[in-house]
This record gives sequence, C-alpha cells and structure tokens, in this order.
Amino acid sequence: MPELPEVEVVRAGLEPAVAGATVTRVEVLDERSLRRHLGPAEDFIERLTGSVLTTPERRGKFLWIPLAHPMAGEGPKAVVVHLGMSGQVLLRERAAPRSRLTRVVLEIEHPEHGPLRVDFVDQRIFGSMALDQLVATRDDPAQLVPSQVAHIARDPLDPRFDDRAFLRALAAKQTTIKRALLDQTLISGIGNIYADESLWAARVHYDQPTATLSRARATTLLAEVRLVLARALAEGGTSFDAQYVNVNGASGYFSHSLNAYGQQGEPCPRCGRPIVRESFMNRGSHFCPYCQRIRASR
Repeated sequence: MPELPEVEVVRAGLEPAVAGATVTRVEVLDERSLRRHLGPAEDFIERLTGSVLTTPERRGKFLWIPLAHPMAGEGPKAVVVHLGMSGQVLLRERAAPRSRLTRVVLEIEHPEHGPLRVDFVDQRIFGSMALDQLVATRDDPAQLVPSQVAHIARDPLDPRFDDRAFLRALAAKQTTIKRALLDQTLISGIGNIYADESLWAARVHYDQPTATLSRARATTLLAEVRLVLARALAEGGTSFDAQYVNVNGASGYFSHSLNAYGQQGEPCPRCGRPIVRESFMNRGSHFCPYCQRIRASR
C-alpha cells in the first residue's frame, strides 16, 4: 500500500498541473471508485464540473485538492483521493490513450499548460475519489482538512508535528512499537515498509512493548522515521512493480536502498547475520534478530 513518500510524490507531481485549473468534464467509468462519496456518480460529476482546483494537499496517506469556489450555500470542499492498494493518479495529454483500468477521468484546462487529463487508475479498486467537506483540524482551527481525514494524526514530516505530544502519547499506549507506528491516529503516513526500515535503523525490535521503550530510544526512533521517509521521498518512493508510480507513470527506486523490508535471508547490512521475516498482523515484519533484540526494561 502506498505510504507517505509515494503519496507525496503524487501530490508534488500534480501541483503544477492542477493548481488553478478548471475542471471542464468528469467521467466516471466505475462507480465503485466513488464508494467514499456521499451521493451517486451524477452528484460527483455535477458538483465537480466547472470547479477551479487549488494546490493539492496531503496528510499521511490521504491526498486532496481543495476547490477554489464552493457551490452557493455550501462550505469549502475538496476532491479527496485515496490510493488504496493499487491506485494511481496520472497526468495525460487530453488525447492520450487510456488504461483499461481507468476508473475516473477529470478533464481540466490550466491557464498555462492548457488542456490536460487526470486519470484515476486502480487495478484492485480499493482506492477511491470523493468530494468531501473541509473541516478545521483539532489543533489548528485555521487549517482545514477533509472530514474523512479529520481523525488522522499529523505525519512526522509535517512542520506542525508535535514531537513532545507524540512521545507522551506513545509512552501511554499499551501496545507494541510497530503497532503504534502503524496507528494512523497516533502518527500518520507510516506503513509496513517504512516501519520495518525505521525500526531496523533505530535497532528496535518490532514487538518491543511501548511501555518498556525509553524516551531516548523513542526519540531516536522518531528521528530515524524522519530520515527514512525523507530518503524514500528523495528517491521517488518504493516501487516493487508497476502499481506504484508518479503522475508520469515512472517508478520510484527506494526499493534498492532497503535494509530490512523484503530482505529476508539476505545479510544484515550492519552485522552480516540473516534478516528474518515473521508474520505480523496478516503481513510480515522484517528485522535482524541480532541487532534488534527485545529489551526487558526501559
């Protein structure tokens, strides 16, 4: 599933093409991709057609494009995009061929770039698009996010992320550290790949109870999370197949820099012992049993 770096790559790629563009036509090819939209496809099409898009925004794994001028009598709205397992947002010339997996098409007119097409492509149809109301965030009434995203915590690359509040909340949780990192209401944007990579970098076992994690080690882990996400973002995200691509259809290459995730049987880059994979929450955890041992106490 795309995590923070992959979604941020898409957001940044969309920004110059959609900010200030007018939606001239909307086509819904598969209504299942509107499962999070409150209303039928006709409502989505009618409300979005003629709208002016502004700068795309992101929180964690959620991406949205605010509308410049909401309809009369309505509050601010945004087009919310969730990539799910295999969703892609592709920028195309208006006359370019479509993928057979295209689910929603937005034809736009940009004042500088002219006519373009935004295709939402989704093989497994776990992703979605929706129009949603923008609401104030809990910690900053001046900042608006879609109501579908209001419960999502800030991500560690957000300049307003509160390190102290996160560390306090982490210490108070009765769980294990990887489960905490995957809890999007505590810290957002981290999925299985970057949790494993960050835990390896910080030398923390994925099943370490949060109550036994010292503040110093938790602080180190948070720093490693930021470093891993920043490196992955600089390399365009992690792509293992053609599903995870940027708006131009190009794959990221952070998969070549992975130290733990997907490296089972390979030597640990630190100590040379084999990386191990264990079942975890219907997926896997990849770690070095020697470098990442469960500590008995703080």
